[in-house]
Amino acid sequence: MRRRPIGTAGPARKRPSVPCPRKRRSRSSTTPSRLASSSETGDRREKAMWTRCCFIAISLCIAAVQTATAAEVSLPTLLDEMTDRAALARLPEPAYTCKQASSYDPRSVAPDRPGWFANGDHSQYVRSEKVNGRTEWVMMDAEGPGAIVRWWVTSGKYEGTIRVYLDGADKPVIEANVGELVGGAALVGPPLSEVRANGRNLYLPIPYAKRCKVTFDRNFHKSFKGEDLLYYQINYRTYAPGTMVESFSMAGLDAAKDQIATLQKTLLDPASVMPEPATKLETLEGVLDIGPGQSRGISLPHSGAICRLSVKLGAKDPVQALRSTVLVMEFDGEQTVWCPVGDFFGGGVGVNPYKGWYRKVDEDGTMTCWWVMPFEKDCQLALKNVGDQAVKAAVSVTTCPWTWDDRSMYFHATWRQQRKMETGNLEDGAFDWNYVTVDGQGVFVGDTLVLLNRAFAWWGEGDEKIYVDGETFPSHFGTGSEDYYGYAWCTPEFFESPFHGQPRAEGPGNYGNVTNTRVRLLDAVPFDKSFRFDMEVWHAARTHVDYAATTYWYGRPGARATVGPMPEEAKQPVKYDTEVVIPGFKVLRRTAGTVEIQNVHVFGPGKWLDDDQLWWQRAKPGNQLDLALAVEKPGKYVVKLAMTKAPDYAVVQFHVDGKKVGEPVDFYDPVVQPAEPITLGPFDFGKKEHVLTIEIVGANDQAAKAYMVGLDRIEIVPAR
Repeated sequence: MRRRPIGTAGPARKRPSVPCPRKRRSRSSTTPSRLASSSETGDRREKAMWTRCCFIAISLCIAAVQTATAAEVSLPTLLDEMTDRAALARLPEPAYTCKQASSYDPRSVAPDRPGWFANGDHSQYVRSEKVNGRTEWVMMDAEGPGAIVRWWVTSGKYEGTIRVYLDGADKPVIEANVGELVGGAALVGPPLSEVRANGRNLYLPIPYAKRCKVTFDRNFHKSFKGEDLLYYQINYRTYAPGTMVESFSMAGLDAAKDQIATLQKTLLDPASVMPEPATKLETLEGVLDIGPGQSRGISLPHSGAICRLSVKLGAKDPVQALRSTVLVMEFDGEQTVWCPVGDFFGGGVGVNPYKGWYRKVDEDGTMTCWWVMPFEKDCQLALKNVGDQAVKAAVSVTTCPWTWDDRSMYFHATWRQQRKMETGNLEDGAFDWNYVTVDGQGVFVGDTLVLLNRAFAWWGEGDEKIYVDGETFPSHFGTGSEDYYGYAWCTPEFFESPFHGQPRAEGPGNYGNVTNTRVRLLDAVPFDKSFRFDMEVWHAARTHVDYAATTYWYGRPGARATVGPMPEEAKQPVKYDTEVVIPGFKVLRRTAGTVEIQNVHVFGPGKWLDDDQLWWQRAKPGNQLDLALAVEKPGKYVVKLAMTKAPDYAVVQFHVDGKKVGEPVDFYDPVVQPAEPITLGPFDFGKKEHVLTIEIVGANDQAAKAYMVGLDRIEIVPAR
């Protein structure tokens, strides 16, 4: 691989020519002359022999064609396609559409009708069937040729059985426990099948020639009101009629085990695969100094493709630099990328290390992507500083040869942000928010959502809705935002995989900065005329949220997103650490655990102010929580505390301004209820801010050792 500094001229490169297949010149042939005999018998014999020869030749040609097309799509070809990044940069061949079967609430029928944001997204099926005396519930029934390319499920209890019937067969080709099939090892191990943050995922392709039907033996979940509880999504391709597909079989799976083992390792090592050998790669490296309002970059005045891009920023405020330094790319005169650097590489606000198949963020802040970005004539790549501080950018760009053809597409990254969107409470306040709308032909290949949640409540109950080529009803209708990104149950934990990840969920809980990301390998979505992606903003609280979505897609020349550059949004301030603002409290410090607002209505309506409390959990003895105490004028005051007692609450010691106050208080009780009022003081308070410290010192012998603390309200009143 050749390397040269950015800004130096490389050798003039000729556009690679495409070697045209040499046409075979037709040999001169004449009709075989008759034998020098007037015998009709000999003539007929010659005709018969010539006919037989032609028949044999034609038969051999037909057999050869059938052999060539029989394996057009199969398990091995799909496994190869999964890591072929260059293939994603061309219109798919053979052509296919991608749709989704899911358990979305069937009350959602149209945007202008009640139920569009209905949330009963579990245990919804196409129909039920009686099979050998049992009832099977149909999750998906699709005509082929096609292939299942992604599964996601979650449940409270994984006891049901999934069966996959192919091509009209009465016997399933796959029959397994739902938890063992999706996320387990029934067919394949990680990363193709894996549990990530409570979401179960399976990315092993299941091709079929004529038809695929997936059924489920319902799991009547005893601990969930006797109801079945299965949330599911199945993404599947449908190929053009006539496409020859070899249907999945267990024998075929066994035959592909070595290929699968290699694939599993490759998916976990994204740098190991490049479109061309190292001898055909060229890397440009350099450091760019970019002042406020400036753009610096490089020009590639030849055909080719970027196959690796790496950026590392340095600035006084590195978090702000990642949002206010924008990657701008033009291919053959078309601007297709305008995106803040931190969002483009999938990390979000600040440096959040993670690794996927297409992008990686290192601990030192180096960000790398392996999207293949082809161009026919030239490419302009720039970093634009829309912020007010100087930025230093270390950039490395690797290119490879590319033969542009009528299937080649430009790479696009479209960024859109909207701040302080007002959310309603649950379904009544939900609305659709557009990630991207595209006019033209292309393929959708992934997205990153960076959001700021200002409430201690779940932000992501909303479903994705994807419309292809003018659909009036989405061909992808999801079951929840976290389900779309491969996890479940609002889980605020870090996870990464080749396909999706949650590089950051700041917390406590789902509070603060969150980054979710997903790329599409076999589950990419082609479109011929238009593409629209909406995500429901469906929050559990009335609050304000910021959403910033980056969408990755390929487009034929002329394809356009309806949203353009948003420099004013990219310059808006961001912070890595979100101040914890809890109504009625100001949290100054916590040495461990999480602090959030808990709704306690279920334990007795009206017993707590506004039916909620400050809830400190995941802490241990010795940990402390500091809360601010403020008075308007100096004087003598007492501090009144309304606390909660419960079976798993701690024994705590109170301090005011660093001084121990009274003896430890035990908040254990077999029943969750308000504790007896506590009065601390009196204290001589000046006008400055004072500090109440709650220290966990132990737990009652009868208490569950969770060491939790609940605080309803603080009152500071003049001492009498």
